Amino acid sequence: MQRPENLLIVFFGMIATGKSYLASAWAKQFAFPYYNSDRLRKELAGITPETGQQEEVDKGIYTPEFSRRTYDALLDHADKHFRKDKHGCVVLDGSYQSLAERDLVRERFAGQMKVIFVYCSCDEAVVKERLALRAVDPDAVSDGNWEIYLAQRKRFQVLTKDEVAIVIDTDAPLDTLVAAVNRQL
Repeated sequence: MQRPENLLIVFFGMIATGKSYLASAWAKQFAFPYYNSDRLRKELAGITPETGQQEEVDKGIYTPEFSRRTYDALLDHADKHFRKDKHGCVVLDGSYQSLAERDLVRERFAGQMKVIFVYCSCDEAVVKERLALRAVDPDAVSDGNWEIYLAQRKRFQVLTKDEVAIVIDTDAPLDTLVAAVNRQL
């Protein structure tokens, strides 16, 4: 695949759907800047990415206010990059669970570059398996757990009929997933 230009690509979906795994690998193939909401959230909180912050839903660094701060910072990082490199590409990775949140991205970069969303999903049994593995991984950055997944599932706004996105079932080998994104760009 030819190296994309003038592109903001946003990998999104519910927790444990493989979006960070895919987003980081996709960005790495082109050496594009990659910004992850979990890492940035913890950076803003002044803690290391691996520091666990197991909280109840919408508590601690996961309050709506702190989430707003995190997602604004993601957009600021992308904007800063595009001011330096108008023909570049930036990869954002976060849940972007509401249409309003996705619309903020579209509005912020309208007319500046192409914005493409990649919706990552998988079977709920795969999510459970991934969350179990994450729970015992000392290097895990995400604090998502089954309780948080269930809460997110209730409020997650799926793609509307007017939204254009690449849809990826992430229950496949990584190289297959990366190739699928490349084919659809």
